[in-house]
Amino acid sequence: MKKSGKETETAPDLTIRGVELYQQLLNRPAQEALVADLREVIRAAPLFSPMTPYGKPMSVRMTSAGSCGWVSDRSGYRYEPRHPSGVGWPPIPASVLAIWDLVSGTETQPDCCLINFYQEGARMGLHQDKDEASFDYPVVSVSLGDEGMFRIGNVTRGGSTESVWLKSGDVVVMGGDARLIYHGVDRIRPQSSTLLPKGGRINLTLRVVR
Repeated sequence: MKKSGKETETAPDLTIRGVELYQQLLNRPAQEALVADLREVIRAAPLFSPMTPYGKPMSVRMTSAGSCGWVSDRSGYRYEPRHPSGVGWPPIPASVLAIWDLVSGTETQPDCCLINFYQEGARMGLHQDKDEASFDYPVVSVSLGDEGMFRIGNVTRGGSTESVWLKSGDVVVMGGDARLIYHGVDRIRPQSSTLLPKGGRINLTLRVVR
Protein backbone atom coordinates (compact mmCIF):
# COMPACT_ATOMS: atom_id res chain seq x y z
CA MET A 1 0.00 0.00 0.00
CA LYS A 2 1.14 3.51 -0.66
CA LYS A 3 0.85 5.97 2.20
CA SER A 4 1.28 9.65 2.92
CA GLY A 5 3.84 10.98 5.38
CA LYS A 6 1.88 9.59 8.33
CA GLU A 7 2.04 5.85 8.78
CA THR A 8 -1.71 5.45 9.29
CA GLU A 9 -3.01 7.97 6.76
CA THR A 10 -3.18 8.31 3.01
CA ALA A 11 -4.79 10.86 0.72
CA PRO A 12 -7.10 10.27 -2.27
CA ASP A 13 -5.71 10.75 -5.77
CA LEU A 14 -9.03 11.96 -7.15
CA THR A 15 -12.36 13.20 -5.76
CA ILE A 16 -15.52 13.15 -7.89
CA ARG A 17 -18.68 14.62 -6.36
CA GLY A 18 -17.31 13.90 -2.90
CA VAL A 19 -16.42 10.29 -3.76
CA GLU A 20 -12.74 9.66 -2.99
CA LEU A 21 -10.66 7.48 -5.31
CA TYR A 22 -7.35 6.00 -4.17
CA GLN A 23 -5.74 4.78 -7.38
CA GLN A 24 -3.57 1.66 -7.19
CA LEU A 25 -3.63 1.74 -3.40
CA LEU A 26 -2.88 -1.99 -3.44
CA ASN A 27 0.19 -3.20 -5.29
CA ARG A 28 0.24 -6.54 -7.12
CA PRO A 29 1.52 -8.67 -4.18
CA ALA A 30 -1.12 -7.12 -1.90
CA GLN A 31 -3.82 -7.87 -4.48
CA GLU A 32 -2.69 -11.49 -4.81
CA ALA A 33 -2.67 -11.95 -1.04
CA LEU A 34 -6.15 -10.44 -0.82
CA VAL A 35 -7.49 -12.79 -3.50
CA ALA A 36 -6.04 -15.77 -1.61
CA ASP A 37 -7.86 -14.66 1.54
CA LEU A 38 -11.10 -14.17 -0.39
CA ARG A 39 -10.89 -17.66 -1.83
CA GLU A 40 -11.06 -18.97 1.74
CA VAL A 41 -14.15 -16.85 2.39
CA ILE A 42 -15.83 -18.12 -0.78
CA ARG A 43 -14.93 -21.68 0.11
CA ALA A 44 -16.82 -21.29 3.41
CA ALA A 45 -19.69 -19.22 1.96
CA PRO A 46 -19.96 -19.89 -1.80
CA LEU A 47 -20.95 -17.26 -4.33
CA PHE A 48 -24.66 -17.26 -5.12
CA SER A 49 -26.84 -15.59 -7.75
CA PRO A 50 -29.32 -13.24 -6.03
CA MET A 51 -32.81 -12.42 -7.25
CA THR A 52 -34.27 -8.91 -7.08
CA PRO A 53 -37.58 -8.40 -5.24
CA TYR A 54 -39.13 -7.97 -8.70
CA GLY A 55 -38.19 -11.51 -9.73
CA LYS A 56 -35.30 -10.55 -12.00
CA PRO A 57 -31.95 -12.31 -11.50
CA MET A 58 -28.97 -10.03 -10.83
CA SER A 59 -26.05 -10.33 -13.25
CA VAL A 60 -23.46 -10.43 -10.47
CA ARG A 61 -22.77 -13.30 -8.10
CA MET A 62 -22.10 -12.49 -4.47
CA THR A 63 -21.32 -13.58 -0.95
CA SER A 64 -20.29 -11.84 2.26
CA ALA A 65 -17.99 -11.95 5.26
CA GLY A 66 -18.62 -10.54 8.72
CA SER A 67 -21.36 -10.81 11.32
CA CYS A 68 -24.01 -10.15 8.67
CA GLY A 69 -24.29 -10.37 4.90
CA TRP A 70 -26.34 -8.58 2.26
CA VAL A 71 -28.92 -10.66 0.40
CA SER A 72 -31.64 -10.05 -2.14
CA ASP A 73 -34.66 -12.16 -3.05
CA ARG A 74 -38.42 -11.77 -3.47
CA SER A 75 -38.63 -10.80 0.22
CA GLY A 76 -36.53 -7.68 -0.46
CA TYR A 77 -33.05 -6.25 0.02
CA ARG A 78 -31.68 -6.80 3.52
CA TYR A 79 -28.91 -8.03 5.78
CA GLU A 80 -29.03 -11.55 7.20
CA PRO A 81 -26.87 -13.30 9.82
CA ARG A 82 -26.43 -16.38 7.61
CA HIS A 83 -25.59 -17.37 4.05
CA PRO A 84 -28.63 -18.61 2.02
CA SER A 85 -27.33 -22.15 2.58
CA GLY A 86 -27.78 -21.68 6.34
CA VAL A 87 -24.10 -21.47 7.30
CA GLY A 88 -22.77 -18.46 9.19
CA TRP A 89 -20.75 -15.88 7.27
CA PRO A 90 -16.98 -16.25 7.75
CA PRO A 91 -15.08 -13.43 9.47
CA ILE A 92 -13.75 -10.49 7.46
CA PRO A 93 -10.07 -11.20 6.65
CA ALA A 94 -7.47 -9.07 8.43
CA SER A 95 -6.08 -8.01 5.04
CA VAL A 96 -9.45 -6.46 4.18
CA LEU A 97 -9.83 -4.74 7.55
CA ALA A 98 -6.39 -3.17 7.08
CA ILE A 99 -7.70 -1.31 4.02
CA TRP A 100 -10.65 0.00 6.02
CA ASP A 101 -8.30 1.18 8.79
CA LEU A 102 -6.18 3.03 6.23
CA VAL A 103 -8.88 5.03 4.46
CA SER A 104 -12.14 5.04 6.47
CA GLY A 105 -11.23 7.71 9.02
CA THR A 106 -13.02 5.86 11.82
CA GLU A 107 -12.03 3.38 14.50
CA THR A 108 -15.41 1.65 14.24
CA GLN A 109 -14.95 -1.62 12.40
CA PRO A 110 -17.20 -2.81 9.55
CA ASP A 111 -19.51 -5.72 10.27
CA CYS A 112 -20.12 -6.63 6.63
CA CYS A 113 -17.88 -7.16 3.62
CA LEU A 114 -20.01 -7.73 0.55
CA ILE A 115 -18.17 -9.59 -2.22
CA ASN A 116 -19.51 -9.10 -5.76
CA PHE A 117 -18.11 -11.03 -8.70
CA TYR A 118 -18.58 -9.57 -12.19
CA GLN A 119 -18.07 -11.66 -15.31
CA GLU A 120 -18.27 -10.30 -18.85
CA GLY A 121 -21.69 -8.71 -19.36
CA ALA A 122 -22.40 -8.19 -15.66
CA ARG A 123 -23.37 -4.75 -14.39
CA MET A 124 -24.86 -2.97 -11.39
CA GLY A 125 -27.48 -0.28 -11.96
CA LEU A 126 -27.40 3.08 -10.19
CA HIS A 127 -28.38 2.64 -6.55
CA GLN A 128 -27.81 3.96 -3.03
CA ASP A 129 -26.35 1.96 -0.15
CA LYS A 130 -29.08 2.73 2.37
CA ASP A 131 -29.95 -0.51 4.18
CA GLU A 132 -27.63 0.31 7.10
CA ALA A 133 -28.82 1.57 10.51
CA SER A 134 -26.61 4.68 10.35
CA PHE A 135 -25.07 6.68 7.51
CA ASP A 136 -22.42 8.22 9.76
CA TYR A 137 -19.82 5.71 8.57
CA PRO A 138 -18.40 5.54 5.04
CA VAL A 139 -18.71 2.78 2.49
CA VAL A 140 -15.30 1.53 1.35
CA SER A 141 -15.05 -0.27 -1.98
CA VAL A 142 -12.08 -2.30 -3.29
CA SER A 143 -11.59 -3.32 -6.95
CA LEU A 144 -9.69 -6.46 -7.96
CA GLY A 145 -9.23 -7.97 -11.42
CA ASP A 146 -10.69 -6.60 -14.64
CA GLU A 147 -11.42 -2.88 -14.88
CA GLY A 148 -14.95 -1.66 -14.21
CA MET A 149 -16.71 1.48 -15.47
CA PHE A 150 -17.90 3.16 -12.25
CA ARG A 151 -20.73 5.67 -12.65
CA ILE A 152 -21.32 8.37 -10.04
CA GLY A 153 -24.62 10.23 -9.85
CA ASN A 154 -26.21 12.46 -7.24
CA VAL A 155 -27.74 12.08 -3.79
CA THR A 156 -31.15 12.12 -5.46
CA ARG A 157 -32.19 10.04 -8.45
CA GLY A 158 -31.70 11.57 -11.90
CA GLY A 159 -29.49 14.32 -13.21
CA SER A 160 -26.07 14.19 -14.82
CA THR A 161 -23.50 11.55 -13.96
CA GLU A 162 -19.73 11.11 -14.24
CA SER A 163 -17.81 7.91 -14.90
CA VAL A 164 -14.31 6.60 -14.23
CA TRP A 165 -12.61 3.29 -14.97
CA LEU A 166 -11.66 1.51 -11.74
CA LYS A 167 -8.54 -0.62 -12.04
CA SER A 168 -7.32 -3.54 -9.99
CA GLY A 169 -6.01 -2.23 -6.68
CA ASP A 170 -8.16 0.92 -6.67
CA VAL A 171 -10.12 1.83 -3.53
CA VAL A 172 -13.18 4.09 -3.38
CA VAL A 173 -14.57 5.79 -0.27
CA MET A 174 -18.10 7.19 -0.12
CA GLY A 175 -18.58 9.15 3.08
CA GLY A 176 -19.85 12.46 4.40
CA ASP A 177 -22.06 14.24 1.87
CA ALA A 178 -21.33 11.46 -0.65
CA ARG A 179 -22.45 8.61 1.62
CA LEU A 180 -25.85 8.28 -0.09
CA ILE A 181 -24.76 9.15 -3.60
CA TYR A 182 -26.18 7.05 -6.43
CA HIS A 183 -23.52 4.85 -8.03
CA GLY A 184 -23.20 1.78 -10.21
CA VAL A 185 -21.03 -0.27 -12.56
CA ASP A 186 -21.95 -0.06 -16.25
CA ARG A 187 -19.65 -2.78 -17.52
CA ILE A 188 -16.30 -4.44 -17.09
CA ARG A 189 -13.39 -4.52 -19.53
CA PRO A 190 -12.59 -8.23 -20.11
CA GLN A 191 -8.94 -9.33 -20.10
CA SER A 192 -7.79 -5.95 -18.76
CA SER A 193 -6.13 -7.63 -15.77
CA THR A 194 -4.21 -10.86 -15.22
CA LEU A 195 -4.94 -11.02 -11.48
CA LEU A 196 -7.74 -13.60 -11.77
CA PRO A 197 -6.68 -16.57 -13.95
CA LYS A 198 -10.13 -16.90 -15.56
CA GLY A 199 -10.79 -13.17 -15.70
CA GLY A 200 -13.61 -11.20 -14.14
CA ARG A 201 -13.80 -8.49 -11.50
CA ILE A 202 -14.15 -8.76 -7.73
CA ASN A 203 -15.56 -5.81 -5.84
CA LEU A 204 -15.48 -5.68 -2.04
CA THR A 205 -17.79 -3.29 -0.20
CA LEU A 206 -17.14 -2.69 3.48
CA ARG A 207 -19.98 -1.30 5.58
CA VAL A 208 -20.95 -0.61 9.19
CA VAL A 209 -24.44 -2.09 9.27
CA ARG A 210 -25.56 -1.93 12.90
